Order: sequence, then C-alpha cells, then structure tokens
Amino acid sequence: MTSRKTKKSSSTLAVNVSRLPHAEGLTLPAYQTDDAAGLDLLAALPDESPIILKPGSRVMVPTGLMFALPKGTEAQVRPRSGLAAKHGVTVLNSPGTIDADYRGEVSVILINLGSELFTIQRGDRIAQLILAPVTRANLIEVKILNTTSRGTGGFGSTGIAGKKPSSTATSRKSVAQSKSKAKRARPKGQKVKVGKTERLSAR
Repeated sequence: MTSRKTKKSSSTLAVNVSRLPHAEGLTLPAYQTDDAAGLDLLAALPDESPIILKPGSRVMVPTGLMFALPKGTEAQVRPRSGLAAKHGVTVLNSPGTIDADYRGEVSVILINLGSELFTIQRGDRIAQLILAPVTRANLIEVKILNTTSRGTGGFGSTGIAGKKPSSTATSRKSVAQSKSKAKRARPKGQKVKVGKTERLSAR
C-alpha cells in the first residue's frame, strides 16, 4: 500500500501595510511560531527616547504602521501574556479594534498594573495583532423578547464557586440505596418502611 502524505492546512489572507518614517528599519509584525494566532507589534520609538512607564500610568505607543484590512475583517490588538505575567503590563482597551476602513497609524495603549517602572524601547514587542472575521448585525426592534431560564441575571448572578452535585440527585441516590439494602435484609411477609413508603414484603 502507498501511504498518502497529508498536507498541513493553513489559511492566510493578504493584508496591505504601509510604513511611516519612524518605523523605518523595524521588521514588520511577524508570527513567532508556526501556529501562532497573533502577529507581534513593535514599538516605533526613537532610539534615544525610550518610555518609562510608571506603575498605574498609561501611554500610547506608536507602531509606525497603517493597515488596509480586507472588507469583512477586523484586527484585534491584544496583550502579550509575557508582559502581563512578568511585569503587569497590558493593553488598556483590550482587545483594541482596528476597523477595515481605518487608514491611520496603529498605536497601542499600554498600562502598567505592576509595582515597578517598566521601560519600553524601540523595537520592543508590545502587543499582538489578530485578524478576525466580522459579522454585522441588522437590529430589529420588538416589543417583547423571548424568555430564557436565565432571564435578567447578570453581573455575577451565577456566583464564583464551582458547581456542586445537585442535592436532589444526591437525595435520590440515597433513597435508592436504602431501598436496595432493605429489600435484601427484610424477612418474607414483613412490612418495611423506606422513606415515607410502607409495603408488605412479597418474599
């Protein structure tokens, strides 16, 4: 038998990008691994002017890039997990949205939620860019919405603790076990009481 080699499927979309003068010399955003979802965005800062981000402060960091996204898509600007975990630095309006008809420079709003100063230098990878499809809504006004078991519950209405086994299910299991034990132990012809039920043994 001849074995067939399966091709690794990949989905790519051409996106036009324009570089501003302060981004000259920087590499374009790139995927760091074969299956990475996000392109890393770089800080297009002057070499001699790094940004010192104080705890609790925010800053708009330029990337020096402008995108022409395909119609029907958006680009999401998301935090880098390493910056968040190690330094408490994240994207303030995460995820930031870049619309397909926007033609201005993409900048990233970073905030320092950590306890120490954080330095941003030219070429640092500050966020990731993810391309996503867009579904547009056609709003239809109605007098009454359909009902659901959840209803208007929101803002933590389901609590934070993990779900425990249902008390009803536990109760049913206990009753079933009691009935089983009583059936095995009762003498023939004797009345037995299990829960609220009384009956004559037919043994």
